[in-house]
Amino acid sequence: MPTQQKIRDTEAANRGSASRREILDAAARLFLKNGYGDTSLRELANEVGMKAGSLYYHFASKEQLATEVLGIGVKGVAEAVSARLDDAGGGASPSQRVSIAIRAHLDAILNDSGYTSAHIRCFPYTPANVQAQLRAVRRDYEDIWTGLIDDLLGPRRNEDDARYLRLAVLGALNWSLEWFDPERDSAETFAATVERLILGAEIPGQAG
Repeated sequence: MPTQQKIRDTEAANRGSASRREILDAAARLFLKNGYGDTSLRELANEVGMKAGSLYYHFASKEQLATEVLGIGVKGVAEAVSARLDDAGGGASPSQRVSIAIRAHLDAILNDSGYTSAHIRCFPYTPANVQAQLRAVRRDYEDIWTGLIDDLLGPRRNEDDARYLRLAVLGALNWSLEWFDPERDSAETFAATVERLILGAEIPGQAG
C-alpha cells in the first residue's frame, strides 16, 4: 500500500499539473460547449489532467468557478468595446459610436477564447447566487450601451425606447452564437444589417 507521504506527494503533483488559468480556459470551453448544467467538475478535471478533488484547491465550488469564468467574459467584452470607442475619440458621431460598439461586441463573441460566449450562453441557467455576484459587472457593461443609445436617440429619447433598443441590439448580436457560420456568413454584413434594421439608418463612414 502507498505510504501517506506518497499520497501527499501525488496530490501535490496533481494540484500543480494545471494552472488556475488553464482551468478557467477549459471551463470556459466546456461551459460554452455543454452549458452550465451539463458541465461537471469531473469532466473539467479530465480536460486539464487533474483529479476532480484537486480542483478544490483552486475553486471551492462549481458556482465559484462559473462566477469567475462568466465575470471574465463580461469584463472582456466591456474592455473590447470601451477600447474601440476610446480609439475613435470624441469626433465620432453617436451613430458611428454605436456602429463601433456593434462590431466590437460581435468580434468579442465570435472570436474570443470562449469566456464572453460562455457568459451569454450560460448566465440564464446559473444559480441565483452566481447571477447575483455578476449583477454589478453586467450593469457596468449595460451602462456603456445605455449611454450610446441615449446619445443616439438624443431629444427623441424616452425610457422605453432606450431600453428596448438596447435589448434589441444586444439580443440580435448575442443570438449570432447560435447560427453564425464563418464559412457561410459575414460578420461585417451582419453588423451592417443590424444597423439598418434596428438602428434604422446607414452609418456614415462605414461599409454597408
